[in-house]
Amino acid sequence: MAAAFLRQIVLCGLMSLAAPAAAEEARENVSPDADFTAREITLQLFNAKPGEHLDYAGHDFTYLDLSGLDFKQATLARSDLYGVDLTGSDLRGADISNTRLDRAVLIRADLSGANLSGATIFRPTVYSDMQNDHADAPRFAGADLTGIRVQADLSGADFRGADLTRADFSPLEARPGQGTLVTLAKNVLKSCDFSGATLREADLTRSVLTFSSMVGADLTGARLVEADLSQVDFSGANLSGADVTGADFDGANLAGVKGLETVKGLDQALHLDKAFR
Repeated sequence: MAAAFLRQIVLCGLMSLAAPAAAEEARENVSPDADFTAREITLQLFNAKPGEHLDYAGHDFTYLDLSGLDFKQATLARSDLYGVDLTGSDLRGADISNTRLDRAVLIRADLSGANLSGATIFRPTVYSDMQNDHADAPRFAGADLTGIRVQADLSGADFRGADLTRADFSPLEARPGQGTLVTLAKNVLKSCDFSGATLREADLTRSVLTFSSMVGADLTGARLVEADLSQVDFSGANLSGADVTGADFDGANLAGVKGLETVKGLDQALHLDKAFR
């Protein structure tokens, strides 16, 4: 009788020890399609040796919570980052080329100097609340964004010195009001800093760029058709061959702009008389 009672005590003890582990496993951030768990990624990055760049190319990270992680310039090329939470994550210098960042959470994410060439960023979460605090916006300073495709509100984002050659910020919809209720009719890039950025042949059709800085930016051959350029500072920028048909220049600063005589559609631009030259 005493032995049976002792075995029951031991069994209860083992079960109580296993319960927290099971509960912890239940809390583990798991995506049914992802190739890793958030814990695995966290441990691998934490244990990476100084200067070691982990290679996650071509993997599925969909819906994982990877917020606050330092990716230590990891390679994530050709990966699927759909719905991934990257809030406050350090992706500086990482290779994120040809990845899908659609629906990703990019609140305060630092992608400075990262390679995002050929990536897509459709309908990400950029702000922590409905106030759209620009301090929440991600940073892309010095990043390679060549050929990137974007549909988002990235107001307040830092694009200083970034390479946006052939970047496509044109609307996903052929015309406003088409598609779903959650589809933005245009990209919203208010108060962004594009100082010194390269936007050669970039497509910013119908984009809202009010109060943004394009100081010294290279917009050679860029499409700014029907874009809202109100209060945009273009001082010292190169607009050679750009198309500004239907663009609104109300209060824009065009002082020292290069190639203005080659700009297309200037005669069809709005409020050009209210621009500063």
